[in-house]
Amino acid sequence: MTQDSTTGAIRFDAGTLTLQGLPASAVKLLFSDVPWKWDPRSDCWRCDALHYRRIAEIVRLCQIDLDVPIASEASVVFPSMNLPPLRMEQQNGLAAWLSTRNGVVVMPTGTGKTEVALQAMAESRCTTLIVAPVRDLMYQWHRRILRGLSYDAGILGDSVMNIRAVTVTTYASACIHMPKIGDRFDLLIFDECHHLTGPIRSDAARQSIATQRLGLTATLEPTDAAMEHIEHLIGPVVYRLPIMEVRGKTLADYDVVRIPVKLNPPERARYDLLAEQIASYVYQRREEDPAFQWRDLSAESLIDGTASKILKAFREKESIEERAEEKFRVLEDLFRLHLGSPIIVFTGSNLMAREISIRFLIPCLLSHCGKRERLDYLEGLRDGVYPALIANQVLDEGVDLPEVKVAVILGGKATTRQAKQRLGRILRRRGDARATLYEVVTEDTNEVKRSRKRRRNDAYPRARHRPS
Repeated sequence: MTQDSTTGAIRFDAGTLTLQGLPASAVKLLFSDVPWKWDPRSDCWRCDALHYRRIAEIVRLCQIDLDVPIASEASVVFPSMNLPPLRMEQQNGLAAWLSTRNGVVVMPTGTGKTEVALQAMAESRCTTLIVAPVRDLMYQWHRRILRGLSYDAGILGDSVMNIRAVTVTTYASACIHMPKIGDRFDLLIFDECHHLTGPIRSDAARQSIATQRLGLTATLEPTDAAMEHIEHLIGPVVYRLPIMEVRGKTLADYDVVRIPVKLNPPERARYDLLAEQIASYVYQRREEDPAFQWRDLSAESLIDGTASKILKAFREKESIEERAEEKFRVLEDLFRLHLGSPIIVFTGSNLMAREISIRFLIPCLLSHCGKRERLDYLEGLRDGVYPALIANQVLDEGVDLPEVKVAVILGGKATTRQAKQRLGRILRRRGDARATLYEVVTEDTNEVKRSRKRRRNDAYPRARHRPS
């Protein structure tokens, strides 16, 4: 169909596309699967910028007389290529993405998702924006691009605004600046793309016209509630590599050892008292209001003294679970057992991380640590200056770590995502060295339930149990 009566125009405007010059009947007929909305303020049709690819396809196929001077067709020249040859699973992931140039590649931590993305950039040679979860990963991407493609990429974030044809940024910066730069890149790469959820972060994808989109993650499950949302913003999962296919091959073979510990008598007495207080309060509230949910407690605690006390009791109860004295004894035994081998200790709170750091005189890496401090800790772990490193959530994903084959989990969330991320920290293969993940769990507490939930995934085989 040819539109020969009226010449229209499409423009990028603050993260959206505007359409002018076509009557409503033509818009509805030609773009029936594009969610155009009439904007009376600007006297135009408007939709999210991410629909650009479909719109451009319709304009081309239907030969519509429509001005669409948006997408950048600039070719990026990389001075030289220093990329390592891809392994078979990496080649399969790249080929799957190249077949559509829109979609998510799911590969376990340590199998080289970044190398797949760099090769995709080399194949596409187009303007590219790489979006990473945090500043450390942003700078890590910058170094990898410089080393692999000899290209000094721009940086958008951390008080720097240097935008080039290839630029790296964070989710926080991307969603802020995308209304202005959403028409400057033809390829978007979302590292750890499971972060692309919620109405704000998703603006990083929704407000861009990029026709090529690549998502990278190790932890996106088919059952994730965010799967449909991510498919809308990036594309479907085009390649998924199960961890069991590369265990003992690309990745190190490993053991998961579960060590149960018990609360001492004073801890148990206090824990049971707090549990009884909480259960009694919830029972009473549900008698008064059958619709009462635990999540209502936080709101009520702001105006009700009793609710505030119960919330404090709950937090104290969780603290007793996580900071059981027996955990420190077990941790000391593990330090002795693996003397001479670097160890990462994962906790569930900053408080626990600090307490271990003080007790054993080991560096504690938290989210507020500066760049130099983090670099010192990681290099010190690599060089043997520090025998171990304590972290809450900072090392859960993404950041390249020195070779470590022992990790200890002393607390954390119930999500399988965090469980896979923490396991992945010790699976980079070096020779035939075997990795060991210890999970120390306080028996007869809610920590047992969280442990069971996070181990319900293909990365966790039947764990070996050791008595406390």
